[in-house]
Amino acid sequence: MIRSSLALCSLLASPAVAQERTPSHCLALADAMGSPFVQLASYTDPLPAETVRISYIGHASFLIQTTGGLSAVTDFTGDIGGAEIVPDVVTMNNAHISHFTWSPDPAIPHVLEGWAEGGEERGHSLDLGEMLVRNIHTDIRGYDSSEVVRDGNSVFVFEVAGLCIGHLGHLHHIPDLGQYAEIGRLDVVMAAVDGGVSLDTDSMTEVMDRLRARLVIPMHWFGRYTLDRFLTEMSDSFDVVEAGIGELTLSMDTLPTRPTVMVLEPVPLE
Repeated sequence: MIRSSLALCSLLASPAVAQERTPSHCLALADAMGSPFVQLASYTDPLPAETVRISYIGHASFLIQTTGGLSAVTDFTGDIGGAEIVPDVVTMNNAHISHFTWSPDPAIPHVLEGWAEGGEERGHSLDLGEMLVRNIHTDIRGYDSSEVVRDGNSVFVFEVAGLCIGHLGHLHHIPDLGQYAEIGRLDVVMAAVDGGVSLDTDSMTEVMDRLRARLVIPMHWFGRYTLDRFLTEMSDSFDVVEAGIGELTLSMDTLPTRPTVMVLEPVPLE
């Protein structure tokens, strides 16, 4: 049975500029938290201290924002809507053109490509003070289904406000033990739920059960059929929340006590 619940509260706090990143527990265990976990806000609103805002732009692209004003866009294609935003960081994967661009805005300070170059891994560990961005390579299928492209995808992990936020990119296989160890413990994970273009539904459900993130945000879904298939699979062990919203604000203290799938609606930035 799919259970839906949502705790909403308005953002009335004044912005606070964080000078340093709160240490995360990505590679260690953390105690369970027990507070309401969703705070609604527009991506233009100020953020309270020690929080992070996640806005679903569309497909596999999310805007991640910090209290101090840092911003990152995942699987950046160059099109985030009509908003005049220059992110501090963009991450990209090149399994398909809908996950990268050959011509990112030169004003973007940090463009992190998630695929190997010339057979060499790209190991990113970008420390911006308030936010640390790192990657873990995984393989992808080539255009010939029998072909394997080594290190063609990256799982990008964003450590911010004490949280570990993982974006699985165009994941094509279940991570091995070494990759799981590199990923570490995730509080939030964005997972492709198309059911076959990336990873099939059963395998993605297995990955979610293994990662056991407190919050799963589906992405890369093509209509209700693929989304509902994933939600049905996940509902045995995860709560499922659908609230018709496109962004949410999180903190360490406001994560759900039970693992939860939170469906965000894609909304280009305007």
